[in-house]
Amino acid sequence: MTAAGFLEGRRLQMARGVLLQCIMGGYPEARFYGSDDGDLALVPDPAHIHRLPWSQQPRALAICDADEFSGESSRLSTRGQLKAVIARYAAHGLAPVVATELEFFVFAPNTDPTQPFRPPVGLDGRREDGFSAFSISSNNGLRPFFSEVYQCMAALGLPRDTFMHEMGVSQFEINLLHGDPLLLADQTFLFKHLLKEVALKHGLTVVCMAKPLAHTAGSSMHIHQSVVELGSGRNVFSDEAGQPTATFRHFIGGQQAGMGDFTALFAPNVNSYQRLFHPYASPNNACWSHDNRSAGLRIPASSPLARRVENRLPGADANPYMAIAASLAAGLYGIEHKLEPSAAIEGAFDVPQALSLPCTLHAALERLKGSHLAIELFGTEFIEGYIASKTLELTSFQDEITPWERRVLAAQA
Repeated sequence: MTAAGFLEGRRLQMARGVLLQCIMGGYPEARFYGSDDGDLALVPDPAHIHRLPWSQQPRALAICDADEFSGESSRLSTRGQLKAVIARYAAHGLAPVVATELEFFVFAPNTDPTQPFRPPVGLDGRREDGFSAFSISSNNGLRPFFSEVYQCMAALGLPRDTFMHEMGVSQFEINLLHGDPLLLADQTFLFKHLLKEVALKHGLTVVCMAKPLAHTAGSSMHIHQSVVELGSGRNVFSDEAGQPTATFRHFIGGQQAGMGDFTALFAPNVNSYQRLFHPYASPNNACWSHDNRSAGLRIPASSPLARRVENRLPGADANPYMAIAASLAAGLYGIEHKLEPSAAIEGAFDVPQALSLPCTLHAALERLKGSHLAIELFGTEFIEGYIASKTLELTSFQDEITPWERRVLAAQA
C-alpha cells in the first residue's frame, strides 16, 4: 500500500483463505477457511516496520498479525499460533528462549528446473567444488554478496552471532542470537527474505530447500530452546547446584511426545524428507542425547546457565513461526503433564520403533491427521486447514513423473 495510506492508519484487509494458500498458488476447499472467504485485518507490528535497504525505490516492509475484525488472532495464522504458545508459558510464570540456526545454499541462476543447481562463478573465475566446510576463505568469491547481506542485516536490526561455510557445496549457515521466540521467528523470516532479494541483485540464487543437491548435506533450521522464570530470568532447566531439573526432563519428554505428530510441521514439503533420508546430522528420530548429532534432540555441551534442548528435525524450508510454536508447545505439554523422557542414547544406536518418525510427507500428514495432541494444542481449524493445503501440494507432486522414473523404469519389462 502507499506510504500515505499506511501512515494514515488505513486498515489493510486480506481474504482469510490466503493463509492456506499452497506453494503452487492454489487453495483447498473453502470450508477450511469459511465458506464466504471473508476478510481478515492485517495489523502491523510497530516493532517490525523496516525500510528495505536493498531496494533502489524507497520501500518498506511491515510484519503484520492476521486478526479477525473482533480483534482476536486468526486461528489460521502461524504467527498467532506462536504468540498463543508464548502466552501459555507466561500463564505458568515462564518464558521460553530460542535461537535458530539457518542453513542455505548460494547458487548460480537456474533457469531450467530439469537441471541440477550449480555453484556460482566466484571472483577467481571458478566454481566451488566442495571441501570448503568451515574454511575462513571459502566465501571470498562471494564477498560482494555477503558484504551487502551484512549491511542489510545491520540496517534491519538483525544481530548475527556466527556465519560460516557449511558442509555442502556453496552452503552456508547463520546462527541468530537467542532471545524471545516471536522476535527470533520474525528475524528468521526477515533474514530469508533479505537473502533472496540481495542474491537477485548480485545475479545469484539463494535456495532454502531442505535438500537441493543429491549426495550433499541438506539444510536445517535447528531450534535451540530453554525456559526461564519471568522476572528473575533463571534458567529452569538447571538447579542451584548446576544439575538438570525435573522441568528439564519433562520438557524433553514433551518434545518426544510431540515430534512424531508434528513432523509435518517441522518438515512441510516433499523435499524435506530427502534431507531426512540420510540420518547423520539430519536425524529422523525423537531420541535425545548429550552432544550427539545423530539424535533428534541434542543437549549441546554448555554451562548450567545455558542448558538447552536443540530440536534438530526442522529443515530450512520450515515456517519459522510454526516450527518454533510446535516445538515449544510440545515442551510445555511435557512440563504440564510431567512427562518423563526415554533414556538418553549414546554413540551409534538403533532407533526404537516408538521414537521413529514419519519418513514421507504422506506418512507425516496421516500422523498429524490422527493426532489428538495437535488438535488440543493448535485447534481443529488450523490443523485441518494445514493438512488440506499440504495434501494439495502432495497431490501436485504425485501428478508429475520425475526424470528418475523415466531413466530407470522405462527400460523395465
